[in-house]
Amino acid sequence: MLWSAVFAFVLIWSALNPVDRPTWWLEVIPAFIGAAVLAATRKPFPLTTLLYVLILMHCIILMVGGHYTYAKVPGFDGWFGSDRNNYDKLGHFFQGFMPAILAREILIRRAVVKSQAWCHVFVVSICLAFSAFYELIEWWVALLSGRDAEAFLGTQGYVWDTQSDMLMALIGAISALVLLSAWHNRQLKAFPVTP
Repeated sequence: MLWSAVFAFVLIWSALNPVDRPTWWLEVIPAFIGAAVLAATRKPFPLTTLLYVLILMHCIILMVGGHYTYAKVPGFDGWFGSDRNNYDKLGHFFQGFMPAILAREILIRRAVVKSQAWCHVFVVSICLAFSAFYELIEWWVALLSGRDAEAFLGTQGYVWDTQSDMLMALIGAISALVLLSAWHNRQLKAFPVTP
């Protein structure tokens, strides 16, 4: 209930007078899809509390980015010594961070791999594949939109934007595994392994 209330509150705020309505839709659609998938799987495959919180955090990042466009989110100009707004880097970090725990939870609970080392290899690989696929989606949307897609792409003139986005997802995935695996393992004890 609290998850839904926070999601709805941020969504409503995000939808009120966004900088660019078409970009808002493109940025927020993944949050809608995520919420729908969670609603459909809540009973047959409930997730750990940690994962629900991470998914909500990722949705909030998407909705804030949708409201302002990623290039105009206040407070993120000049980070990492650059002259660009780096909110998109936070988004791409979370594009690895949250999916790492999601992939880890599914792989462990479905007993896909038994070795922790192999689990980590698969998790990082899944996150990198997802990040690369998202970059392809951004490219396809830009090609199909027939208009200036700079607000959605958020490259801000940075020639290595796509590669640095995928690097941030990689760093996010590895960070999640290093920082959250033990906490995640404690929560996973409440769930049966069902191959």
